[in-house]
Amino acid sequence: MTSGTGYGGRTLAVERRAAQPVPPGERHGRPFGQFTLWLGVNLTIADFALGFLPISLGLSWAWTAAAVVIGNVLGAAALAAAAGMGPSCGLPQMVLTRGAFGRLGGRLPAGLNYLSTLGWYAVNTILGSFGLEILLPLAFWQCALVLIVAQAALGVYGHNLVHAFERVIAVVLGLMFAAMTGYVLTAHRALAAWHPAAPHPWPAFAVMVAAAISYVGSWSPYGADYSRYLPPGTSRRAVAGWAGLGAFLASAWLELLGTAVALLAGPHAPGITAAAHKVIGVAPVVAIVLGALAANAANVYSNSLSAAAVGIRVPRWALAVAASIIGFGASLASSGRFEQGYENFLLLLGYWFTAWLGVQVTDFYLLRRRPSAAPAARPVSGPALAAFSVAIAAEVPFMSTTLWTGWVASSIGGADLAFYVGFTVAALIYLAISPGRLPFRGTPRTGTG
Repeated sequence: MTSGTGYGGRTLAVERRAAQPVPPGERHGRPFGQFTLWLGVNLTIADFALGFLPISLGLSWAWTAAAVVIGNVLGAAALAAAAGMGPSCGLPQMVLTRGAFGRLGGRLPAGLNYLSTLGWYAVNTILGSFGLEILLPLAFWQCALVLIVAQAALGVYGHNLVHAFERVIAVVLGLMFAAMTGYVLTAHRALAAWHPAAPHPWPAFAVMVAAAISYVGSWSPYGADYSRYLPPGTSRRAVAGWAGLGAFLASAWLELLGTAVALLAGPHAPGITAAAHKVIGVAPVVAIVLGALAANAANVYSNSLSAAAVGIRVPRWALAVAASIIGFGASLASSGRFEQGYENFLLLLGYWFTAWLGVQVTDFYLLRRRPSAAPAARPVSGPALAAFSVAIAAEVPFMSTTLWTGWVASSIGGADLAFYVGFTVAALIYLAISPGRLPFRGTPRTGTG
């Protein structure tokens, strides 16, 4: 194993750095690497599965396309804003969050992100294991174990291997999904004959937009994790632009492809993986498995960084191993009821990250604050925690899931507007009550995690 010193651009070296800033001498890479990373990460079955939602909601092609584009533009913009923060401070996203929330207060969003990464880790492992069951004569738990071992290895090696893996997988999956898209388009007459069931599409449209925002936007708490090694002078606009473009293209493309496959498979397909297999054959099943690896490489790595941001003093590689073990157990426990809870999982996931993002974007881009040295940091930032808490409370009447529907959502036909409310309320309150001075003593500078 290597120490944190000298990690630099070495791909097959175990990264030991977690909450510490990346020193200038180890900065490397170009902004375009953000495109290949987020393209590869989002060419996954989770995006594809989300494309099945418009069918159940009864949306037409036009409404589906509009919802997918709008939702992914907004979600990708959230990720882009977060990724753009990385080069300035050289810190992981949840450590950088201490700049707004305080040294101890930052543990709240870090802990929530730790749980979110575990949830997504389980989701993608379940979907990938369903695919492996079709390809190999193995039981579900055996398929899950195969994936867990491969994902854990990527997480253990860390930042550089994850980037290298995503560069390769972006090409492989891009070609596979391009071929599948071409095959599906040969059935254009059947797709054009689709007659939606929703007489009043606005509520269903709002649900689909919210789900699309939640999926791609849920990567925003990971953003700086993969841009913090870029040189300090790297263009923030270039980093944000490439990250957002890669995420948008992959997510919008696969969601629309998923919708087409769901239509062609018909209402009696036993599941997402089986539907893809029924329509196209083995190729999408292989893509599903590879996509699970692509997404979970990012999930397990960012999970280890979030654990470090919470304050768990264990080597980063050991945190990645621990996440894999926990994710394996969660996958086995949740596999039997995955599809029923997927929409609710996506929506519930967004209720905290949009409020966090409202505070974080305001602090970093509008107030231009940066984390300072840990000994000088305030333990807790009252304005940030107040804005975050009030924003989440303000979301409650606007939430719309099968677990809870607020009175505002009920009055407008079940449309979920909570994400927009959470971000806006958090940003405005934080801007209004945050003091004009920095939340840390001394001058702003990049410091230790």
